[in-house]
Amino acid sequence: MLIGVPKEIKNNENRVALTPAGAKELVKQGHQVYLQENAGAESGFGNELYRKAGATILPSIEEIYRVAEMILKVKEPIEPEYPLIRENQLLFTYFHFASYEPLTKAMINSKAVCLAYETVEKADRSLPLLIPMSEVAGRMAVQKGANYLEKPLGGRGILLGGVPGTLPAKVLILGGGVVGTHAALMAAGLGADVTILDVSLPRMRYLADMMPPNVKTMMSNEYNIRKLIPSADLIIGAVLIPGAKAPHLITRDMLKEMLPGTVLVDVAVDQGGCIETCQPTTHENPTYVIDGVLHYCVANMPGAVPYTSTLALTNATLPYVLEVAEKGWKNAAIQNPELRAGLNIIDGEVVYKAVADTFSLEYVPVEKHL
Repeated sequence: MLIGVPKEIKNNENRVALTPAGAKELVKQGHQVYLQENAGAESGFGNELYRKAGATILPSIEEIYRVAEMILKVKEPIEPEYPLIRENQLLFTYFHFASYEPLTKAMINSKAVCLAYETVEKADRSLPLLIPMSEVAGRMAVQKGANYLEKPLGGRGILLGGVPGTLPAKVLILGGGVVGTHAALMAAGLGADVTILDVSLPRMRYLADMMPPNVKTMMSNEYNIRKLIPSADLIIGAVLIPGAKAPHLITRDMLKEMLPGTVLVDVAVDQGGCIETCQPTTHENPTYVIDGVLHYCVANMPGAVPYTSTLALTNATLPYVLEVAEKGWKNAAIQNPELRAGLNIIDGEVVYKAVADTFSLEYVPVEKHL
């Protein structure tokens, strides 16, 4: 298969979809890998490393899209890329369609095959290609939150772990999944007073057993959220509904109940956000203030640590990429239900129900195309 890896052009997106080691594995299996010049440079992987792995370097994004049967990316295509996408071309990347209708319509119009990392799903309902970036984002949410709690950056001026004779910061985490778990471990390690809210009792029992003593769990509902937010210093949104828009657990009117300088970090912003007042921001302009509350809503947080993120992502995606390259997307999807769940749009039709429901589009069962 002819596999193309373009340079990411989203604002401050420094990751690349394939490491040189991943390229070498694909070449060993007889596939051709085309990399846009300097696509891996910001992640610490220069062109020469890819050449040594057997990849071909092409000078422009247009050439990558023109030659490739499968496009490997990190983030969703943005507007300048839409005209480059060909009918029947396979795109394998994070799409998060439910958060952005223009992207959904553009991919429908392109008649490409859209295989989304974030909806590839195992039998146990885990999301193997979302987990590594969720791990990174959960840990980063605490790093960033601790930073923005500093007074010069707009926060309350509170040290996350406190010092002897002072109380630590109170961290409220909405969601006890992968993001929430890693955020809690990071915040607890820094000495914060952490509370995780979740709707699953089995999950909370698991978290209560494995977390350190400074982490507590509570049932997630509006009453408990309103009870906790007046004393919270850092609130992290970590809610995920696979393929669908995240629900708003923090509403605009709740901001008035928060202390001035409270920091909100919405990791779910690339799925529409679980904090009503959160809008996607960039690493270039990451924050804004509403009602005295600082919002950090960068939609590609792991892009700030591209070396770690690129390695973690390729570790997870490469087995699936090899399977698709070897069998073709259709046969791979027929034989592997995990990949079948990743198909979102095929030949102009939405085949993932949560995306169709979000925008009131016609849903077509994926089996029609297999």
